[in-house]
Order: sequence, then C-alpha cells, then structure tokens
Amino acid sequence: MTEKITAVKGMNDVLPKDSYLWEWLEAQVRDLMHAYAYSNIRTPIVEPTALFVRGLGEVTDIVEKEMYSFEDRLNGEQLTLRPEATAGVVRSVVENNLLYDAPRRLYYMGPMFRHERPQRGRYRQFHQMGAEALGFAGPELDAELILMAHALWQHLGLKDVRLELNSLGQPPERAQHRQALIAYLQDHAQLLDEEAKRRLHTNPLRILDTKNPDLQGLVNAAPRLIDFLGQTSLAHFESLKAILDANGVAYTLNPRLVRGMDYYNLTVFEFVTQSLGSQGTLCGGGRYDYLIEQLGGKPAPAVGWAFGVERVLELIKAQGLAQSVAPLDCFAIVPQAQSFPVVFKAVESLRRLGLKVQMHAPSLGQAKPEEGKLASLDDKTPWQHVGSMKSQFKRADSSGAMYALIFGSDELATGCVTVKSLRDGQGLQRVELLKDIDQWGKALQSSLHPKS
Repeated sequence: MTEKITAVKGMNDVLPKDSYLWEWLEAQVRDLMHAYAYSNIRTPIVEPTALFVRGLGEVTDIVEKEMYSFEDRLNGEQLTLRPEATAGVVRSVVENNLLYDAPRRLYYMGPMFRHERPQRGRYRQFHQMGAEALGFAGPELDAELILMAHALWQHLGLKDVRLELNSLGQPPERAQHRQALIAYLQDHAQLLDEEAKRRLHTNPLRILDTKNPDLQGLVNAAPRLIDFLGQTSLAHFESLKAILDANGVAYTLNPRLVRGMDYYNLTVFEFVTQSLGSQGTLCGGGRYDYLIEQLGGKPAPAVGWAFGVERVLELIKAQGLAQSVAPLDCFAIVPQAQSFPVVFKAVESLRRLGLKVQMHAPSLGQAKPEEGKLASLDDKTPWQHVGSMKSQFKRADSSGAMYALIFGSDELATGCVTVKSLRDGQGLQRVELLKDIDQWGKALQSSLHPKS
C-alpha cells in the first residue's frame, strides 16, 4: 500500500464537524465590521521578507526565530509566509494609494504562519481576524477599536476576558526610557538570562516581555515607560481611558505590556483570559503611527488589532457557547432512480425559496443493476436500487432534518409528495401537490425560519 501523506505538524485541517463554527464566527465578525463601517481587504499570504524585517523589527522573536522564509528558485527573491497581517495591509494601502482621498477603516481574515512548537492554541498555521484604522490620529479611534472588540466578546457571550492597557509614548520618550532601562539592567546583569543579555543593547524593551519566571521580579522593579511620557502622550492616554470609562469598559493598566512588534507607539492593549492556560492572549493591538512611512508611504497615523481564531474558538467551546449546526430543513427520500428528474426539479424549487434540502443519492455499494454485481461508472443501465425506504429514513433521521419529503411511486403517479415530520414525536404527515410547490414551500420556509 502506498504510504499516506499527512499534514505538516502544527498545520491542521478544519473538518466539517468544526468548520460550521468557524463559518458562524466569521459571520459574527463580518456583521460587527459592517456595523462599524469597516471594509474588507485581502492581501497575499506570501510577501517580500524585507516587509517584515523592516516593519516588525529585525530583533523581534518573529523575525529572528519564527518566520517561514525562503528564496524563490526562479528569480532569487527572498519571500516569507506572512507571520501577521498588519505589515501586509499597510504595504497594500501604500502601494495602492488608498489614503489618497480619505482615511480607511479595513478588516481582514486569513491564515498566518510562524515556525514554533505546536501546542494548544499555538500552531504553525493559525488564523487571525483583525481591523485597521489608517489615517486617524486621535485617541477616539483607539477607543473605537477597543469598543469593537469588547462588543464582540459581549455578543459571543464570553466570560473571563480582561482588557489590559499601556502607553508606549513616542520615540523620544522611549529613547529616554531605553537609556534608564539599560542602565538598570546593566546594574543587575548577573541576574539576566542569555536571551536578555543578547537583547540588552539591541532591543531592551523586549526584555520586559520575557516569559522567564526567574526574571519577573527584576522586570517588575525596572523603570516604567509611562513615567517618561510627556504631556501630549499622557493626554492621549487619558482621553482614551475617559471614553472607555464612559462606556463601562473595565481595564487594567499594565506598565509591562509592550507587544511583540517594534512598530507600536502610544496605545497598546490586549484582551486576555485565564481560561486557556499559558496561551491566554485572545486579542492584541495598538497604535502604529510610523509604520506607513517606514514602508514607503507618506506619514500617516494608524491603529489596529487582531485576534487568534483558534483561541477564541477554544474559549467558546470551553465556556459551552458553541453554536450547533444549523438544522437541515428537509431530506428527500427517493425509492426509485427513475424519479430523480422530478425530484431534482422539486428540491431545486425548495432551495430557491430558502430551504436547506439534502437529497438521498445511492452510494456505489448500494447501487446494483444486477444481483451480486457492484455498479460502476461504465454501467449503461440506470441504477434501479437506490437503497431501501428503511435505510433512507434512517439517513433522514440522522441528518437532523425537520421533514422527510417522500417521492414514492404512488405520490409521483398523482403529481404529489408526502411531507412527513421527523421531529414532533408523532410523525405527522401530509400530501402536497408538486404544482403548488411555491405556495406550500413558502409556508414551510416561514414556519421553519420565521425571522428570515
């Protein structure tokens, strides 16, 4: 037997039993984005490696350790599977002059790639949904995005989701803090691990984001960036907090929150949970007023966030909030193969009315033109045996359909179909004329979907 080829470790299939929940979440996010007047943008999965080196920062974990980068064999171009979406969105906005006439509110959905050890809620191919507001400078857009994410958690019914806030100020303020931070860490160099020592002079702010438990005491006593902020940066932060307070959005100030990319300034934030263990960050973002210029555009402010789809779905399941599959409306039972032309016409009419209809079809093992002979695609004789009524009713029941549509020989001889209830416990049934299918089909659709 030929050896099976399996998926790359950490890159997972989303099977039909789970994909309905993905589709449901995507629909909730689309509705949310439209309510806030955000438009969809779709960027390539593969981008020039330089985009992320320049945009995210050369000494970030993502660029140093996690990117899937390779050389194009045809032209030698250095390419990377996108590890996040913001840099690609900004690249597209600059390349296509989207800020020429007005600011933009954009959102995206799609897969991202990072080479790391796969674990629950942390995969090599993972998916993000995110929003970016480009060309807006005020704290009201920071607030709008935070309120949007908060509204999503409320709508989904998620509990144990906490907002953490910080301000990184502006580059000159960070430069002053950087000098003080380096001096402090040098005074305690004997306590630093190898990673912290390596970053001491290249990117000391990343040390504050360390996950090493032995360094937490040192980090907590380090100089705080917020203490170096000037009046303008503080006013921006206070205005943001005032809007959140007015809308009843609780938050915790976290002076050690720095995020993992170098493009952030001023506001940074995360929505976190204790319900997913170590992978507790659901959503993160902040303001990146200098990234557009860094990537070749005219200077323009921007702010955005993204959340991990897998983690949000894990939390939905953990809290018992998973939506069930939308029920099937009807299952068409077809005792004889020669009935298929009539059955197809009927179920297509019902589908056009908005009903979800599954039609029985024979599998290869069921269809036997001659006893003891399996049907094949080369058989010239129409399949006469499409499965017993008993087996078809069993399939109809297991499908979750509300009604069975029985296209038996007696029904078709009189131009009718039997509509049998599968879920009322009594099996109530009635006979309907096929010529009146629009009339009774609309009534059926209204009874099953009164709000549609």
